[in-house]
Amino acid sequence: MTVVQTVAAGGPEVLVSTVVPRPVPVPTEVLVRVHAAGVNPVDWKIRGGVFPSGALGAHPFTQGWDVAGVVEAGPRVTRFQPGDEVFGLLWFPRQAGGYGEYVTAPARQFARKPESLSFTEAAALPMAGLTAWQTLVDVAGIGEGSRVLITAAAGGVGHLACQVARSRGAVVTGTASAAKHDFLASVGVHEAVDYTRVEVGTAVRDQDVVLDLLGGDHTLGLLDTLRPGGLLVLTIGQISPEVAAAAKTRGVRVSPFLVEPDSAGLEALTALVERDALRVHVDHVLPLAEAGKAHELGETNRTTGKIVLSVTGT
Repeated sequence: MTVVQTVAAGGPEVLVSTVVPRPVPVPTEVLVRVHAAGVNPVDWKIRGGVFPSGALGAHPFTQGWDVAGVVEAGPRVTRFQPGDEVFGLLWFPRQAGGYGEYVTAPARQFARKPESLSFTEAAALPMAGLTAWQTLVDVAGIGEGSRVLITAAAGGVGHLACQVARSRGAVVTGTASAAKHDFLASVGVHEAVDYTRVEVGTAVRDQDVVLDLLGGDHTLGLLDTLRPGGLLVLTIGQISPEVAAAAKTRGVRVSPFLVEPDSAGLEALTALVERDALRVHVDHVLPLAEAGKAHELGETNRTTGKIVLSVTGT
């Protein structure tokens, strides 16, 4: 089968198409023919050597964790049958091989693809959608009336997090440039903040939860947006000693986060899709062979929604 491997740490040119043996499922795993694979910021950070890739082993390795496709086999699996359409976040942060024509993974890392979504849309949902669900629902426990600030709200995780928060009855504030404010309104944001014109840490106050999708120098200022006892969840990197100390002084909480495979979470997202409370915005679709170009587009940080690779059809 054809895969796109990361042959060294470097720029998009280190993503190389090659042919490898098709994986064989062991009992409790399914073999899935991949129709589409999602592309996420962690992909180009691992490719460039910024995000630790030790769990993937030595180069070359095959990136990609978001897939949507069709089950072909599953020894001793009762959850799915050959021909079932599925989607999932696989093996993360270990190697899953999503940038390829076939994958194998435990059946319980997949869920049935929502009927209303194309394979392309379904492949865009797992990592970003589960990040939104796990941070806001499992970690923060938001509910009716919760005040939630989401940074980079028009991005891959951000636009889904806005909808998850809105579905739970939260009051949602999102940050994006002014050109994307209409888009934010379409995904349920009550108040849009143009981070290019105002300092978010001074413009927003009394939030119960902040979902920080940017990290870096932005995090410290975001602490000022929280009410006493509020929670900031950071999805990029670790909580620095400076941020931890500042949070303690302000009487707020901070938590790092890394997404996990979660079929129950996928099914919860599917339920939102099926009642029209969640839609997936795909900004770019490229063929598998152009994975390098997909990374280039993502690294501009100007994408609205998600980037997806078309592998064997949509």
